[in-house]
Amino acid sequence: MMRHAQASARRQSRQIMVGNVPIGGDAPISVQTMTNTETTDVDATLAQIRRMQTAGVDIVRVSVPSQDAAAAFKQIRAQVDVPLVADIHFDYRIALSVLENGVDCLRINPGNIGSEERIRAVIDSAKDKGIPLRIGVNAGSLGKSLLRKYKEPTAEAMVESALTQIDILDKLNFQNFKISLKASEVFMTLAAYRALAGQIDNPFHLGITEAGGQRSGTVKSAIGLGALLMEGIGDTIRVSLAADPVEEVKVGFDILKSLGLRHKGVNLVACPSCSRQNFDVIGVVNELERRLEDIITPIDVAVIGCIVNGPGEAKVAEIGLTGATPNNLAYVEGQPHHKIQNDQLLDELESMVRERVATKQKAQADVIATD
Repeated sequence: MMRHAQASARRQSRQIMVGNVPIGGDAPISVQTMTNTETTDVDATLAQIRRMQTAGVDIVRVSVPSQDAAAAFKQIRAQVDVPLVADIHFDYRIALSVLENGVDCLRINPGNIGSEERIRAVIDSAKDKGIPLRIGVNAGSLGKSLLRKYKEPTAEAMVESALTQIDILDKLNFQNFKISLKASEVFMTLAAYRALAGQIDNPFHLGITEAGGQRSGTVKSAIGLGALLMEGIGDTIRVSLAADPVEEVKVGFDILKSLGLRHKGVNLVACPSCSRQNFDVIGVVNELERRLEDIITPIDVAVIGCIVNGPGEAKVAEIGLTGATPNNLAYVEGQPHHKIQNDQLLDELESMVRERVATKQKAQADVIATD
């Protein structure tokens, strides 16, 4: 198996349940994303959620801005089995509707729901049904009083906003919530999470909001989320990209895999290629990633173009490939296995990976059956 990095000791937090997914405590860090279809277009939203599920998503958030969307949410809920979070602002009646329609979590800001009576109505219903909330604090939507006080969005303003929201829930004796403090600026986000981490024990939802396009947003999210996760802060993550939300799921799992926090799907080690390569490394790796997107069983694969680093990487992978002349050398469980010609590379590698995955799945099924 590959050598994995280790993050710092995990921040201790209470555990809540979003559907059948535990958040906090010693639960695995979960990966979320959000639909970007019109929620009232039930077919389009269902199709997108199913693609997210194929990518391995743990939790999906759906925007519910109207009662029509709440009615559509009910239809969507009935046709998917992944936990769904409803994103709701301002209108407490929409929150009450989705609570009746099988939601697994509400993303709200108690402060913009309205009067104490309206907040209490939502909280009472959530209590009755055992539904958790996510308090979502964003630097871009801080209240006017905080902006007057701090002049501009700051980490301190975000923490004060969070504590104000938490105080509302404390008065209603409600602790079944997680919280996020998101900014598009990495250092502000880091400072906010770090400042709040020692003040409460509720689980943290991590994210760099409005991070950017697929490339720049991935980099920004990897730095911000990675820094917090390395410190043991964070219980569930969402990578926010101006891209297909399925890509958010893939990047989320890649961040967790790089830190040794989740092992889901193919962990692919590949060289950047140079003139020593004995095959088209970039072409092979890109096509192999595409072919193996459906695999969610953890497996470590190394594809190296020459004999400089190839044998060393292959020896710590489950499936490895080292470029060589006249034929490339395949490894299984760190041992040389057989040679492969260039024109057979892709098909042979895919077959080896799938065979290995099938073996692992059978072994896991046998263990379950024995238990």
